[in-house]
Amino acid sequence: MEDIKKRIEELRNILNEANYNYYVLDNPTISDAEYDRLLRELQELEEKYPEYKTPDSPTQRVGAKPLEAFNTVPHRIPMLSLDNAVDENEIGEFVERVERNLPGEEVEFVCEPKIDGLAIELVYENGILVTGSTRGDGITGEDITQNLKTIRSIPLSLRRDQIPPPPLIEVRGEVYMNKEDFNKLNKEREKKGEPLFANPRNAAAGSVRQLDPSITASRPLNIFCYGLGTCEGFAFNTHYEFMMTLPKWGLRVNPHIKLCKNLDEILEYYRQMEELRDTLPYEIDGIVIKVNSFEHQTRLGIKTRSPRWAIAGKFKPRQEVTQIVDIEASVGRTGIITPVAILKPVNIGGVVVSRATLHNQDEVERKDIRIGDWVFVERAGDVIPEVVKVIPEKRTGKEKPYKIPDRCPICGGKVVREEGEAAHRCQNINCPAKLKGSIEHFASKRAMNIEGLGTKIIDQMVDKGIIKNVADLYFLRKDDILQLERMADKSAQNILDAIGRSRKTTLARFIYALGIPNVGEHTANLLANHFRNLEKIKNASMEELENIEGIGPIVARSIYNFFQEDSNVATIEKILQGGVVVEEPEEEKRKTPFAGKVFVFTGALSSMTREEAEETVRRLGGKATSSVSRKTDYVVVGENPGSKYNKALQLGVKILSEQEFLKLIENFRT
Repeated sequence: MEDIKKRIEELRNILNEANYNYYVLDNPTISDAEYDRLLRELQELEEKYPEYKTPDSPTQRVGAKPLEAFNTVPHRIPMLSLDNAVDENEIGEFVERVERNLPGEEVEFVCEPKIDGLAIELVYENGILVTGSTRGDGITGEDITQNLKTIRSIPLSLRRDQIPPPPLIEVRGEVYMNKEDFNKLNKEREKKGEPLFANPRNAAAGSVRQLDPSITASRPLNIFCYGLGTCEGFAFNTHYEFMMTLPKWGLRVNPHIKLCKNLDEILEYYRQMEELRDTLPYEIDGIVIKVNSFEHQTRLGIKTRSPRWAIAGKFKPRQEVTQIVDIEASVGRTGIITPVAILKPVNIGGVVVSRATLHNQDEVERKDIRIGDWVFVERAGDVIPEVVKVIPEKRTGKEKPYKIPDRCPICGGKVVREEGEAAHRCQNINCPAKLKGSIEHFASKRAMNIEGLGTKIIDQMVDKGIIKNVADLYFLRKDDILQLERMADKSAQNILDAIGRSRKTTLARFIYALGIPNVGEHTANLLANHFRNLEKIKNASMEELENIEGIGPIVARSIYNFFQEDSNVATIEKILQGGVVVEEPEEEKRKTPFAGKVFVFTGALSSMTREEAEETVRRLGGKATSSVSRKTDYVVVGENPGSKYNKALQLGVKILSEQEFLKLIENFRT
């Protein structure tokens, strides 16, 4: 009994940690299949030994608590999760239970694809969207109204031309990201040196739950509506009727919804959707089966964490067992070093897999992955295969731990992991693995602005050995460029002329062009305006860099490490020898009134929009940020302020009313 109690506690800890990482941090740490298996084991143990069941067990709740950074929203009707059926037999058992509890009744079912995204609730009052929230813990969600308003497929007001909308309706749906859009987003993030999302669901969840709505707006998100919460002044008899009404109000539903009369039709739909799975533009991991009649749903009722009238029919996990024969360090276009498992070839879903990503060193250590281990490998659609978990029972003692090398396997340059980052990076700007990306960034419009030097031309130059480092651009001859495919004399001259024009640039542009990790245009301007000289930036200490307002320890370390790499300093010298002249910024003639002051706005302003207020601060030399910290000088409070107001009180930050802010501006203007 002691062993059973210990196992129950162990399962709870694992599942609670997984819930926290998935729901709160948007950083999944175990696969869905593994989570479902562990949860099922815990459910069976608690049913068998009810004396060990507790109210705080993962089996008794839906998810994790909302992040404190968002305001909370109570759900009028709880947003429950679904029990899972892992095969056709369990789907049959569900149908049998439903029919047994509704004896003599004709029962219909509605089947629809189970979208792999983030569950949300939309509240419309008199046809106007007033609130949008996440599932949260099922009882209370996070208020993400402003973020959801940026998704174009969510109507801000319901259509009235066919059926007038009810005074109040709550519509549940799934926010998701198409596979093609997900792949494009990850490629963009890779180019910028940002961490990659694990899968489309992770990308959708992370995008919706941003504190800055502009980030959500920049992400290609979509929605399918699938469920009803509270509805006043309008009556539906069936779920299918509800789903067919939603498009008339302008709300999006999945086109693969099907009304099924019996188990045979449900299983036929289940098989069809599993066959269609890879052809759909979005990820699905199963189907959802619901009793159609709302009256039947009410009679069947709910359990603690799930309804008795619905179930998720999960597809077979795309996992197989194989052995890791080696681990290699792969260098990406931005210099990020990724450990890759070399596997004994294994067929997963019709594709032979021999390599799988291990993401980063933290992931290797968290999963305790070693060379020689037998592991579960998962492949989902077009996503790169990954190692899900190790099978420690198969270890012989000959397995070897792995560490990312401290020297780049491609160029021998220094490999550095910045504090607070998961990624290891090669610091050499001319590393052959990232040279194409370095040149493309260096030549981009906001950097050195070399017109006509696009990706295809850069690829050819590097592949043919015409360019071996960034500085070689300034030693090119026309004959070199004419070697490229489909390159005419005039086009070659145009490229040479563009390179020539780029020889005169500003210090900020030059610093940005170098592609220093974590250094964007804003940081490049901070460095240029502070040091006003390239040599001073190259020789700056960590302490000097951290003392600059707006540069924290992580960014400071990135800058310092970059200039400690001898090959980077040599490349800069060669660029200057190629005739590049870096103009230093002029001394400021006067100190702006808000110089060095950091403002945060919360609540609605009556005299101007928040964007106009922030622009005013910037125009007067200050900085407007979205979060309150000890570095904040003023928090300007409008009507209905949020959590930023409370944080300002806790930190002792000076608080201004809107009128006090306007008076402050007026004083400076006069």
